[in-house]
Amino acid sequence: MATPLDRRGSAPAPTHDADARLQNELAGLKGEYERLRDAKVRAEQDLSHLQNQLAELEAKAAAEYGTADPGELTRLLEEKRAANARLVAEYREHVAGVRRELEAVERDFGGNG
Repeated sequence: MATPLDRRGSAPAPTHDADARLQNELAGLKGEYERLRDAKVRAEQDLSHLQNQLAELEAKAAAEYGTADPGELTRLLEEKRAANARLVAEYREHVAGVRRELEAVERDFGGNG
């Protein structure tokens, strides 16, 4: 069905309801734009803050361990863990040896005290 023409022979102007809908949609879009813009600003601030933190941590790692490379730090950590495990095993054996010596002393001289 064709659109009715007004007295001048042209299509009628949009109705007030259509204008109101467009105004409401525009207001909603403006609100959404503001929220998105604010979220973008916060995300950029967070990114900047995290980049600064990362730079500080990299500098600290480089100063303390000679590198900030995650792979190299992982390798160093594994080396430290292995060294600690060896030290604990050695200490465990030392304590066991002291225990054995004490038991021997108690066995040999326990009744004469």
